[in-house]
Amino acid sequence: MVSYGDKQRWLLPKSARNARGVAPLIFLLLVLGCSARPLYPLPSRRNDKTKQPLQTFRPYNVAHRGSNGEIPEETAAAYMRAIEEGTDFIETDILASKDGALICFHDVILDNTTDIAEHKKFATRKRTYDVQGVNKTGYFTVDFTLDELKSLRVKQRQWFRDQQYNGKFSIITFEEFISIALDAPRVVGIYPEIKSPVLINQHVKWPGGKKFEDKFVETLVKYGYRGSYLSKQWLKQPAFIQSFAPTSLIYISNQTDLPKIFLIDDVDVPCQDTNQTFAEITSDGYLDFIKEYVVGIGPGKDTLVSVSNNYLQTPNDLVARAHAHDLQVHPYTFRNENQFLHYNYSQDPYLEYDYWINEVGVDGLFTDFTGSLHRYQEWTSPSISDDDASTLLHKIASMVSKYHKT
Repeated sequence: MVSYGDKQRWLLPKSARNARGVAPLIFLLLVLGCSARPLYPLPSRRNDKTKQPLQTFRPYNVAHRGSNGEIPEETAAAYMRAIEEGTDFIETDILASKDGALICFHDVILDNTTDIAEHKKFATRKRTYDVQGVNKTGYFTVDFTLDELKSLRVKQRQWFRDQQYNGKFSIITFEEFISIALDAPRVVGIYPEIKSPVLINQHVKWPGGKKFEDKFVETLVKYGYRGSYLSKQWLKQPAFIQSFAPTSLIYISNQTDLPKIFLIDDVDVPCQDTNQTFAEITSDGYLDFIKEYVVGIGPGKDTLVSVSNNYLQTPNDLVARAHAHDLQVHPYTFRNENQFLHYNYSQDPYLEYDYWINEVGVDGLFTDFTGSLHRYQEWTSPSISDDDASTLLHKIASMVSKYHKT
């Protein structure tokens, strides 16, 4: 089977085209990162009729910031790698630049995952802003134009992960992210988050009094994303909209019928825009209210199953109660490294996946290692292609025919 990266090699110089592994993909992305042309898909590569559809028979594999266990988060390379590895959805956090461009970046500050400290010309840009009731100091995305943000290079967040790709990739825009999904060789969904909308709306202004949420939805509409969950249009271009801010999800409910996921923070962190407690937003009354606007919730794993001395305790009833309100549950975040695997799993991420899928009963999983989750799911609940199904039907027909002849 030809991989997503292999299909891009015709764009490379011959010397790079003959190389193996991820290197040609990195070369291509470096070239594209220096180009002014956005990564818009060519019309000839948007033939949805020939694309393998999204699987909907098992919990969704959500590539958390791309395949960021291998490649720096929220970069084109991380997303393309996740697609190669079999993800169902590529997930991203949407923030805004000073000049109103929507970008894919997790932190409201640039300090932790870019080389901003090496750019001396930006030394005076450090600021302190109130972020969810806490003063945070750093280089904020909202104080840089898109061109300035594009001049930075992204680095791996975790010191114990592969550092070889540090400094090789730039920040990408929301539109470039969408183009990666649309240009994939099969149907791949997107899972963008309306990130820190209170902060963004305080510091970034758009013409006509438009808000961050308006620009977010406008971008999705521009690229044809619409339709309720599992509708024909949604299956053609699947998307979940996520946010920790229920006010934003309610606000956009009149602008798009795309399915929405209400993200839930740790038990001691109040809701970022309403200041409600964890107990309030996970009560039956609130779940009954929010289900009018969302199709599911996205809680942290430890809010569903508490941990003591690195051992899992008995799961609480939030998953069961969410399901009783007809809400999906997509917990975050699944990671392969030993420091993230509780002792119950014997340092085996497959045991963790098995527990959450078959014991807790979740409907989707945010993972830093989408390839591991995909291999586990193909092992335990393999997908069947049209060719496989046809072969199986022929075998069954042959067996039935032999039975009738005896």
